[in-house]
Amino acid sequence: MHRLRSFVPALDWGRRYDRAAFGADALAAVIVTIMLVPQSLAYAMLAGLPPEAGLYASILPIVLYALFGTSRTLAVGPVAVLSLMTAAAAGRVAEPGSPEFVAAALVLALLSGAMLLAMGVLRLGVLANFLGHPVISGFITASGILIAASQLRHVLGIEAHGHTLPELALSLGANLGDVHGPTLAIGAGALGFLFWVRRGLGPLLRRLGVAERPAAIAVRVGPILAVAGATLAVWMLRLDLAGVRIVGDVPAGLPPLTLPRFAPDLWLALAGSAAAIAVIGFVESVSVAQTLAAKRRERIDPDGELIGLGAANIGAAFTGGFPVTGGFARSVVNFDAGAATQAAGILTALGLLGASLFLTPLLHYLPDAVLAATIIVAVLSLVDLAILRRAWAYSGADFAAVAVTILATLLLGVEPGVAAGVLVSLATHLWRTSRPHVAVVGRVPGTEHFRNVERHHVETDPAVLSVRIDESLYFANAQGLEAHVLALAAERPALRHVVLMCSAVNAVDLSALESLEALVARLRDMGVALHLSEVKGPVMDRLARTDFLAHLTGQVFLSQSEAARALSA
Repeated sequence: MHRLRSFVPALDWGRRYDRAAFGADALAAVIVTIMLVPQSLAYAMLAGLPPEAGLYASILPIVLYALFGTSRTLAVGPVAVLSLMTAAAAGRVAEPGSPEFVAAALVLALLSGAMLLAMGVLRLGVLANFLGHPVISGFITASGILIAASQLRHVLGIEAHGHTLPELALSLGANLGDVHGPTLAIGAGALGFLFWVRRGLGPLLRRLGVAERPAAIAVRVGPILAVAGATLAVWMLRLDLAGVRIVGDVPAGLPPLTLPRFAPDLWLALAGSAAAIAVIGFVESVSVAQTLAAKRRERIDPDGELIGLGAANIGAAFTGGFPVTGGFARSVVNFDAGAATQAAGILTALGLLGASLFLTPLLHYLPDAVLAATIIVAVLSLVDLAILRRAWAYSGADFAAVAVTILATLLLGVEPGVAAGVLVSLATHLWRTSRPHVAVVGRVPGTEHFRNVERHHVETDPAVLSVRIDESLYFANAQGLEAHVLALAAERPALRHVVLMCSAVNAVDLSALESLEALVARLRDMGVALHLSEVKGPVMDRLARTDFLAHLTGQVFLSQSEAARALSA
């Protein structure tokens, strides 16, 4: 039963569910539902899908995550970045708006869900660590800029297309003469109102005596006011007859049962995109879940999150949706509203199901410009160009990863951007570790501490060379270390002992072992013995399984201080 609960956390929290938790979850569900209705419609439009697809992607996926996910407050559904990636991937195999395009979105949800589920079962959550913070920050920043640029056409009421920033800029510039006045008025008004809600409503409510938590929630649900006001204005003034584009008929009813198209060629064409969606979605989701869990001193299981998100995406594939993940804004609202358990997600799904059944006729006159404004305001909060300055000040390698990711995403597209960022990160990691920091160390007078001779006043012995290696030894750096130590030894005529201080060495691979053996032989020819100190247990265990220690000309010391005392004497 314990093993079953690890796969289905609902069996655990469901046993302890009570009336107090239900009250907290119900309140959070009402607030998140109000927020999710316009957000789901907007992200469906961003993905190039019918607006109802956003509602469908926010019903069964939420329920499945609530059953299998481990975060009590994560709110799952469509998000801006995955919607952009869905539009780009599906657009390569089908015409946007066509049945084939919708079918491609379903396949993307199914493939990404299956990949997440497989990674969770195999406990491969660690693979997401290959997407470091610089790459994720650069990708989200560039994606925010791309998304905002792609939605300007709806605000201006013009035609514009493209998947990169230059394409979008050229297309927008070529059609600026066709700006539609009423659409621009609605879009600009909605943008102004939403920016004011985000930045000015909270301080205003607090000045009026509203508590911090209700004020924050009011800011989060502000977009529903823009949607309601704009829809009412279009209906009363019949602006749709004047050329303002509206959502139109949104089918009412339950999410449909859909069967993703099984076509090997289509699946192969979308497999790479699905993998990128799966990894990006997981990294974004698990970072949000961990942040919120830490505030309540709770914990999440990354492998359990893979299973929960995998189930959610598979559910979206079979109910007319598209790829989903945990969203930052809605999860924060869920947290601030006091959600106690994953049941808040189930109650939110019921609220959205009610909206899909009964409220869709009210969305007929909702202008596209307002949905675009909602997206623009949401994604611009994700843009963090200051990361470039911070990365430059801290590390040139991290700056390169951020800059390459941003530029590649803006100029080449979302998937090449992620791939370029990962490749640069791996390349810089290999570059750094292939040139490890190696320091000659000496004893700090009156202590047993050994520090870099170039940074501290220390005591040294001409007959003993102590070298601290600040990196694990592997094929990329082993020969460089060998050459460096031999060069240091050649500069010291009185040298009789070399001690490799291995306190920072976590592993020694076979290539490095051969280099150490060669170093032993070369130093022996020079009349110098090689010793090791502060070797970690796992490293010592591996060395003991070879004949290296039998051929070592020196000793293995427990501490560098012990080595210095023995060899100096």
